[in-house]
Amino acid sequence: MCERISQILKEYTARDDALIVHGGDHADLASTIAFALAKEKKKSPAAIAQEIVAALSDRFRIDLNVRAEATGPYINFHFEGNYCADVLARAVKPGYGSLDSKTERIVLEHTSANPNGPLHVGHIRNTILGDTLARCFRKAGYPLEVQYYVNDMGRQIAIVAWGIETQGADISTGGKGDHLIAQVYVEANKRLEADPSLNAEIDSLMQQVEAGDTSIIQRFKVPVKRCLDGFKETLIGLHAQHDRFVYESDFVRNGDTGKVLSRIGHMPEAVHEETLALDLSAFGFEKKYILRRSDGTSVYAARDLAFHIWKGHNFDRVIDILGADHKLIGRQLQATMELLGERVPEIVFFEFVSLPEGSMSTRRGTFVSADELLEEARSRALEEVTTRRPELDEETRLTIAKGVAAAAIRYDIVKTIPEKSTVFNWKEALDFEKQSGPYIQYAHARACSILDKAGTFSYCYDIEGEGEVILAKHIARFPQVITQVVDELKPHLLAIYARELADIFGSFYHAEPVLKAQGSVRDRRLTLVDATRNTLQEALETLGIDALRAM
Repeated sequence: MCERISQILKEYTARDDALIVHGGDHADLASTIAFALAKEKKKSPAAIAQEIVAALSDRFRIDLNVRAEATGPYINFHFEGNYCADVLARAVKPGYGSLDSKTERIVLEHTSANPNGPLHVGHIRNTILGDTLARCFRKAGYPLEVQYYVNDMGRQIAIVAWGIETQGADISTGGKGDHLIAQVYVEANKRLEADPSLNAEIDSLMQQVEAGDTSIIQRFKVPVKRCLDGFKETLIGLHAQHDRFVYESDFVRNGDTGKVLSRIGHMPEAVHEETLALDLSAFGFEKKYILRRSDGTSVYAARDLAFHIWKGHNFDRVIDILGADHKLIGRQLQATMELLGERVPEIVFFEFVSLPEGSMSTRRGTFVSADELLEEARSRALEEVTTRRPELDEETRLTIAKGVAAAAIRYDIVKTIPEKSTVFNWKEALDFEKQSGPYIQYAHARACSILDKAGTFSYCYDIEGEGEVILAKHIARFPQVITQVVDELKPHLLAIYARELADIFGSFYHAEPVLKAQGSVRDRRLTLVDATRNTLQEALETLGIDALRAM
C-alpha cells in the first residue's frame, strides 16, 4: 500500500521521493511531501496539501480503498472498505512482506574486522546491523552481494606474522584459530612496547609484502586464513553470513592501488611531500588524507579507495557499515571518491555496544569474545527454558536455547538506533515477558499453539471490532517498514515493528476470545492469529532470528 500511494504521489508531483511516513494515532499513513514542494511552488505546505488531496482523492478511494484528507501541511491516509480483508488474504501466505524484484544492484560490506583475534562484543554490532540490512534488502527484492573486506596486509597482520616467527608459535592446532592468533598478537605487542626498535622489523615486512615477496606473502596468508575460519564459525552462531570475502592485497597485486595513487598524484589537491596526501580542506577536513608513506608503501586508505572504485563500477549502490571510530576516514573516503568522480558510498556509522565490564581492546587482550558471549547466552537461555519447559527432552531444550540465545543478542543490539551507544544487558535481553527477541519469539510460539489447538477452520477475512482492525492494520504495515528500512538504512525500525506487533497481538488474544468463539467469529479471529503468526515469522527471519514454534 505504501509503495502504491508513493507511486501515485510521485506521478502527480513529478518527484522521486513521496515522503511517506507512518501515520501514528491520526492516520494509517501520512505524507510530508507538501513541505518539499513549498519552495518550488511558492505556496504554503497547507495549501499544497489541500490541492493534492482535491486532485487525487477519488483515485485513492477507488483504486486503493483509501480516504485521503489534508490536515494542515500533512496528507493523511485512512484505509477503509476491503482494505483489511485484502491485507489478511496476503498476510496468511508464505513470503508475506516480500516486495517486487528490483534491478538496482546493491553491495553491502559489514564486519570486516582485522584478522588478528576473535570477533568480540565491540565488533558484532557491525555484524548484526549489516546482516539485518542485508536481509531487508533481499526481502525488498534487491539483487544483493554481502562482502567482507579482509585486511590481509596491514600492520596488524605484519605484527601477527612477526609474532608467529619470533615466538615459534604453532597456530595449526590447539583450538579455534582466531583465539590462537589473539594470543600471538597480544604477546607480540607487549614485546614491541617494551622495545620500540623492533618496529623496524614490522616496517620491513610490510615493505616486502607490498613488493610481492612470495615467502612473506605466504607468512601473512596462513594466519589470515586461520583467523577467518574462526570468524566464519562465529558468524554462523550469530546467524550471519557473507557472499564474498574480498582481499585487500588483491588491489595491490592487480595494480588498482597504483592506478588510483597515480590519478590522485596528478590532482590539484595532491600534496607531494615525503608522503603523498590529499588536501581535503574544501570539504572541511583540517588534516591531510595520507595515502602513501615516505618509504613508498601504500596505506590502508589507498587500498580502500581502489576497493571502493571497483565496487562502484560493479554495483549501483554501495553501502558500508562502520564504527564511530572510523568516521574521519569514512568521511575522507567519501570526499575523495567525489573528487575522483566515482560512486560515493553510503556509510552507516554506529556507536559501540559494550558489556557492563567496560570497553575492549584486542591489542591489550582485554575483550570478551563473541564466542564467549554466545556461550554465556546459550547457558542462560537453557536455564530459562528448563525452568519453563522441564517436560521437554534435553535435545529439544538445547535447540530452543540456541535459538533464544541468538535472538537475545541480535535483538538487543539491533533495537537501538545505530547512532546511540548501548550496553548489553543480560537480564533484559533474555526476558521472555518484556521487549526482547525472546519475547517476540514467544508471541510467535503462542500463535502457533493457538492454531495447533484450534485444528481446522475456514479462513474469513471480514473482520469486525476495534481490536481486530488495529491488529490487521499493524500487520498491513510490514511491507512499508521493509521499504523504509532499505530507503533510510535504519534496521532498528524493523525491530521496533516486530515488538509492537507482538504487543498488539498479546492485547488482542487477551481481550478477544479465539478458541472459545463460535462460527464465523472463531474463523475470522483464527485467520487473524494465522496472519499474525506468518507476519511474525517473516519479521523474525528478516531480523535473523529463529521463529520458534515452541518455547
